[in-house]
Amino acid sequence: MTGDSTRAVRAGLPAAEAYEPSLPGPVFAAHYHLPGDATGPYTYGRDSNPTWTRLEAAIGELESPDADAHTVSFASGMAAVSAVLFSCLRNGDAVVLPDDGYQLLPAVRARLESYGIEVRTAPTAGDAQLGVLDGARLLWIETPSNPGLDVCDIRRLAEAAHARGALVAVDNTLATPLGQRPLELGADFSVASGTKALTGHGDVLLGYVTTRDPALADSVRMWRKTVGAIPGPMEAWLTHRSLATLALRVRQQSAGALALATALRERPEVTGLRHPGLPSDPAHEQAVRQMRADRFGSVVSFTLPDRAHAERFLAALTLVDDATSFGGVRSTAERRGRWGGDAVPEGFIRFSVGVEEPADLIADVMGALDAASGAGSS
Repeated sequence: MTGDSTRAVRAGLPAAEAYEPSLPGPVFAAHYHLPGDATGPYTYGRDSNPTWTRLEAAIGELESPDADAHTVSFASGMAAVSAVLFSCLRNGDAVVLPDDGYQLLPAVRARLESYGIEVRTAPTAGDAQLGVLDGARLLWIETPSNPGLDVCDIRRLAEAAHARGALVAVDNTLATPLGQRPLELGADFSVASGTKALTGHGDVLLGYVTTRDPALADSVRMWRKTVGAIPGPMEAWLTHRSLATLALRVRQQSAGALALATALRERPEVTGLRHPGLPSDPAHEQAVRQMRADRFGSVVSFTLPDRAHAERFLAALTLVDDATSFGGVRSTAERRGRWGGDAVPEGFIRFSVGVEEPADLIADVMGALDAASGAGSS
């Protein structure tokens, strides 16, 4: 039995070979030599690639260290999401989605409904999806939810869904496999955008699906082949390389996020503060039960009085990039309402804590809040 840091450093590496690198470089190939009628693990670039194989083995070790699992990598998180939904659902099926999840889910809903699939929605908090499960083919869970950071009980929902004959997929992007393991809690799929914390440097688009069921993995893999949503070998290699520091980054980011959330509690202009690690957070009790105690994620959300106040705050930050996405080594923040896809107030801020020293980051945030409040009162 090894710890998370050890596992992350070693995951997916080939056996040591004299004079060869520990992590071989990316393999760029559209086709492979196929003598005669021979077939093998690598035939054509849309089907398979040795660089994917190593990455997928590594992610499988992190998502499911105690049981065999199958991972399929994709060109983006949304490609992974789409693969699960559209490989599992058919005309006449019903699916349950969170109504407070990632902002592209409404677009996904419209597409599903255009194919004759019934879409039901319910909030993440309070396990509200339990009330609309009957007759569903698939339950989609996002916990913690993005951007509201609500948490639901994966095990409870999975047991209820399976009792009704439904499959369960969990978007594990915000938690990462080092913060939460959905497959151990009963989910059929763990899905994530590797663009976020998994790669952590804001320079790679990638997604993945992990399942312990070989048939489900084959179905998802066939979807990837059919639509061609494959990752590039360089992106796959960069992602695998980044796994070695995942545990260090997640630990530092989670500690910094909790420290920032604690400091924000003292600010009168801040409302709606959320972070699962805060003992006062509505989701904390459930988060403690299913997430690692020191890894509640890098994201803090809160609301400032209005749009102008939020924009003054963002403009005054010096250590934080005004950018979308989360989980990177550099802190980012954005006024989430600018996209129009989330049901959030105009002053809602989604803040992703990087690996900066927490004291430096907190000082920068407090200074920006002071500047934003001063500008508003002048």
